[in-house]
Amino acid sequence: MTRAFDEMNGGGSGAIRDSYKTLAAWLENAPADLLQARSRQAELFFRRMGVTFAVYGDEESNERLIPFDVVPRIIGADEWSGLEKGLKQRVTAINAFLKDIYGAQECIKAGIVPADLILTNPHYRPEMQGRRPPGDVWCHISGVDLVRTGEDGFYVLEDNCRTPSGVSYMLENREMMMRLFPDLFAEHAVRPVEIYTDMLLRSLQASAPAGAGADPTIVVLTPGPFNSAYYEHSFLADKLGVELVQGTDLFVNDDTVFMRTTEGPKRVDVIYRRIDDDFIDPLTFMPNSTVGVPGLMSAYFAGRVTLANAIGTGVADDKAVYTYMPEIIRFFTGEDAILQNVPTWRCREPDALKEVLDKLPELVVKEVGGSGGYGMLVGPTSTKAEIEAFRAKLIADP
Repeated sequence: MTRAFDEMNGGGSGAIRDSYKTLAAWLENAPADLLQARSRQAELFFRRMGVTFAVYGDEESNERLIPFDVVPRIIGADEWSGLEKGLKQRVTAINAFLKDIYGAQECIKAGIVPADLILTNPHYRPEMQGRRPPGDVWCHISGVDLVRTGEDGFYVLEDNCRTPSGVSYMLENREMMMRLFPDLFAEHAVRPVEIYTDMLLRSLQASAPAGAGADPTIVVLTPGPFNSAYYEHSFLADKLGVELVQGTDLFVNDDTVFMRTTEGPKRVDVIYRRIDDDFIDPLTFMPNSTVGVPGLMSAYFAGRVTLANAIGTGVADDKAVYTYMPEIIRFFTGEDAILQNVPTWRCREPDALKEVLDKLPELVVKEVGGSGGYGMLVGPTSTKAEIEAFRAKLIADP
């Protein structure tokens, strides 16, 4: 891996990359204080609209504005075409992998992935063994994090397959850019992103269980306003034109999910859940959960409601499983991975652990089941004390 890629100047030769030439000329002719003024406008708007996310454990502030860069990142059409193919290939393989591990487990039998990595995984749900969600779709929404290191050097940093978050901020960023720089957009043929919610709605509608009818009832299930991504939950519900509900707004009767409304109970067919497996149903998982829906899994197993994403998808975003993704892609698609992984050591292997410990100040090390930036070490930005504390933790449980 190399240092961060200079998007505008490429390899550092000083030559502007083709996709940035129009933007570079526009920036050169723009007033000196324009970008700073537009940045302040964006910040005021985001504050007024409450476009924020919470940072748990942050001593300075519990709410932060979404990151916004007034200089856009430009991805050319040819570049995006290659990325799109790679992402589709990866998500297709992930869905096939999830179907298999909760079914015939052919990838385990073939030695593609170690059995213990799946069957003892904290996100593996034995309750889902032998189950088939509508249309065999396990992962309706995926968040694949990418990093760029060169002209053609795109790598997958991690896969997010449980309750991926962040798409609302992308949509808000694009809307803000179009509002602040309409003339700049007029000079570029920019592919729209606002169709995302239409595509998401169609996907959710298509995943409705048998018997739901032509117009299934869809809801977004949120843990509530204190969740770090609550802004996104309410944003997506509004854009989808569906109800935003909490666990107390739903109940189960005769293996059917209903929503409480002012006109009486209304059947729910599809739940776009933003609650992790552990909290979704206190009768099946964590009994002390107060944000889930008692009996929801009974309705799910009866085929009366769809959950997007399906229960048990967290196995696919496990950081150790990630290291096997090239083999998983080849096994299920018959193709080599278009998008490569970041070079990664498996600390469960003694030789790899030794090398990681030797290079710890230089590396990013993540807990296999971690998410949201928790349980990880960023060696180059950590103090010596933090590195040594993580070293001890790594030795104790690699």
